[in-house]
Amino acid sequence: MEFAIVPPERVALPVAGSDARFPVRRVYCIGRNYAAHAIEMGHDPDREAPFFFQKNPDDLDVSGQFPYPPKSADVHYEAELAVMLGAGGTDIPVSAALECVYGYAAALDMTRRDLQGEMKKAGRPWEIGKAFSRSAPVGPVHPATEVGHPGAGAITLTVNGETRQEGDLNQMIWKVPEMIAYLSEYFELAAGDVILSGTPAGVGPVQRGDKLEVRIAGLAPLAVAVV
Repeated sequence: MEFAIVPPERVALPVAGSDARFPVRRVYCIGRNYAAHAIEMGHDPDREAPFFFQKNPDDLDVSGQFPYPPKSADVHYEAELAVMLGAGGTDIPVSAALECVYGYAAALDMTRRDLQGEMKKAGRPWEIGKAFSRSAPVGPVHPATEVGHPGAGAITLTVNGETRQEGDLNQMIWKVPEMIAYLSEYFELAAGDVILSGTPAGVGPVQRGDKLEVRIAGLAPLAVAVV
């Protein structure tokens, strides 16, 4: 095939213990998926229908550095479990959803909270606050064949060695199989899709020079420097 311009490089993430790379197709993010986080954001923690927004594939970043973005003075961390799909489809039943998962990784959903708030007040989309460049630092992908499917286990975030977020994967309002099944009712999911599964309570701002570390039981930690 002849392209009119040089095609951009395909986003691909390292796989732990392998030279293989996980190619990224789409990135879906669920909002307010831990009750305590819903409360701290001023919302009812009851099990309402899930909602999702998207980031761009090249927002995923494995460099270990997070450049503080322009046009914002209030950028927040959100520690999350990333779910990588190795298969997809439509109307996937909950009972079969985990068969679509290739693996998992520790990740961050960095958020320009001030810009997100402005968009919320105006009833506009959130992309300017969520889908900016390098807004999703991510660690190596661990195949489910090696780590299983973590339905429980500690998820923590520290800033400069101080614990700021602390929760358990079993506190998710919508579990991973349910997220996959729900998304597949509205989108045709496929291999290469990534789902960021929500964050526990304790989100807060970062400053240049901060050192962040996300730890999720069974996965390699994610260390990120704010630059």
